[in-house]
Amino acid sequence: MFSISELCCMFCCPPCPGPIAAKLAFQPPEPTYKLTPADDANVKYNLHLFDRAEWQYSERDKSKVESFFTRTSRGNLITCIYVRCSRNAKYTLLFSHGNAVDLGQMSSFYISLGTQLNCNIFGYDYSGYGMSGGKPSEKNLYADIEAAWQALRNSILRKFVQYRFNISPETIILYGQSIGTVPTVDLATKHEVGAVILHSPLMSGLRVVFRNTKRTWFFDAFPSIDKVSKVKSPVLVIHGTDDEVIDFSHGIGIYERCPKAVEPLWVEATKYKTEGLQSTQRKKKILMDVNYNLLKSSHHLQTFDHPLERGKWKHIQGNT
Repeated sequence: MFSISELCCMFCCPPCPGPIAAKLAFQPPEPTYKLTPADDANVKYNLHLFDRAEWQYSERDKSKVESFFTRTSRGNLITCIYVRCSRNAKYTLLFSHGNAVDLGQMSSFYISLGTQLNCNIFGYDYSGYGMSGGKPSEKNLYADIEAAWQALRNSILRKFVQYRFNISPETIILYGQSIGTVPTVDLATKHEVGAVILHSPLMSGLRVVFRNTKRTWFFDAFPSIDKVSKVKSPVLVIHGTDDEVIDFSHGIGIYERCPKAVEPLWVEATKYKTEGLQSTQRKKKILMDVNYNLLKSSHHLQTFDHPLERGKWKHIQGNT
């Protein structure tokens, strides 16, 4: 943790949002995977997971994961994976992960999540995470998710080979967790999508450190609280009432500013830390709640075929 003098120095001498963000928000782990070319043209890549990734499936299941690089508007090559979990999926989640994991650690969870919810998952690593180039920063976050969005939406030509995702915006659900809610909110202000899920969102960087902060100062970082009112898509907010990292008040503040918020999911008496939510079983329970709340609360998604029967959903919820 930082001392009061260190915090004062970072915030006041002079006020520089970039260094603040790098010091307090980004904790890239040692990479848990690598990509190696699968052909001479360096178009397709094989995903190799290290033991730290804690892969929970067979080698054959890795064929569901398509790996590649895409370049951001700031010049960084970032890693992307597209996980095809279902042949008849109607929705694709564009997933922005938390601050202390990379795609290797998230890969098993993506397969589990996509299989349970009958959707496909598009994940990416922020600049400076995993095999993505550059360094993590607020500006890079926004460029990273925009590049991921473009890769998901458009047909990409690389060395005379085309990747054709061409996913329609109305079938994309933006999912951000912790620091991942920052680029998610920013992207959602620019594009209308099927839905937006904000899991442990933060109102702004300064408000995380100094909880009594009531306004957004010009040197503040990650000002999602000032952007979320511009989101036109349905928004589901999830937050733990006892979150020790991002206070519960952040979830409430974001929820109250959302013009199209659906019924929120407040996870009570959890005592979890945001980073601790990487547990597959813990996430499965929460995401079953997410799925049910979206279907129940959002008129926009009422035509979405529920991937789990109500009784089966209750069974999973009761055993995780």
